[in-house]
Amino acid sequence: MTSRTIMLVAGEPSGDVLGAHLMRAIRALAGDRVKLVGIGGDQMIAEGLDTLFPISTLSVMGLFEVAPRAPAILRCLRQAEAFARSTGPDLILTIDSPGFNKRLIRRLQDLDTVKVHYVAPSVWAWRPKRAEVMAQLFDHLLTLLPFEPPLFEKEGLAATFVGHPAVEAEKRYDGDPRAFRTSLDIPSHAPLINVLFGSRRGEVKRLGPTFVDALRRLDGKVPGARVISPTLPHLRADVERLLAGQPMPATVVGPEAKMDSFHAADAAIAASGTVALETGIAGLPTVVAYRLNGLTAMIAKRLIRIEYANLINILLDKPVVPELIQDRCNAGEIAHTLEQVLSDPIHRDQQIEAGNVVRQMLKPGSLWPSAKAARVILNLADQKAGERS
Repeated sequence: MTSRTIMLVAGEPSGDVLGAHLMRAIRALAGDRVKLVGIGGDQMIAEGLDTLFPISTLSVMGLFEVAPRAPAILRCLRQAEAFARSTGPDLILTIDSPGFNKRLIRRLQDLDTVKVHYVAPSVWAWRPKRAEVMAQLFDHLLTLLPFEPPLFEKEGLAATFVGHPAVEAEKRYDGDPRAFRTSLDIPSHAPLINVLFGSRRGEVKRLGPTFVDALRRLDGKVPGARVISPTLPHLRADVERLLAGQPMPATVVGPEAKMDSFHAADAAIAASGTVALETGIAGLPTVVAYRLNGLTAMIAKRLIRIEYANLINILLDKPVVPELIQDRCNAGEIAHTLEQVLSDPIHRDQQIEAGNVVRQMLKPGSLWPSAKAARVILNLADQKAGERS
């Protein structure tokens, strides 16, 4: 069978993880008949992708945080466009990072290729007219949430619910939490707090001091407590420096130990985002906290149409997971709420049960998310190749 070329474009760490899982699934289904090219991070590089440039340039969040990086982002945009035109792939798959990826696909509207986007923009939360824009730019959309396809199909964009990667990460976990604690000299009886600062340097800088101050306030109230913090390689030095400023014994681990750290811990403080869904699905009771740049937050407050920030709360439509957002994202409230989570077995059981319910909601039938996404992508690439031949 004729070889297919698929161009992948991931612009941030969460998209890099999705892309790596997808690359494995595509190869499992299609073997060597598919050539995978494009842009990705460490996870996709480990799967064999020769990335055009490091994705750290693109990994920025917030209206006012992006502005200083605009010239570098524009250079990356031009480089990605030139590569797509010279390669002529059967299919371009953009993964999340809508700011960059929509601009790229807008530049490539004349290119004879299938244009697919993976991870729907949250039109159910804010700016619903983005669904119409997506329909003008893309041929197909892969969604992580079961209620998203109809929101785009009514605008004329074909969409498929493929499931959430957090479900697949939990499925793959086969570690031993006790052995993991032993390997790090963490006593089996010690309360272990998982601290998740976020995947962007701006988040670590903005949230880190507040999270660390909360740990200081908690010290002594939870006897024998330890801290663990999984983070990305380029953020490790920053995280280690932050945690050195609080009194509890702390261990920083890499992304390969993230799932072990979830299952070994007793509670977590997490930046709002995908990681707070991952902890819930792993059965780790969590306090979600987040604070945006003041101007970004003021604009977002006018636009956001939902009551909750955490996906577990959104999907269940009730506040099972504590959320401390903006003004409530302060050391006092975080420490107080985390102490309650650690000491209240009823609340802990409620969070664990909510995670179990959501896990079932986010798996599409018998297929795991990456396998379902791979099947859709390969079918679309085959269709385009057939039209070209």
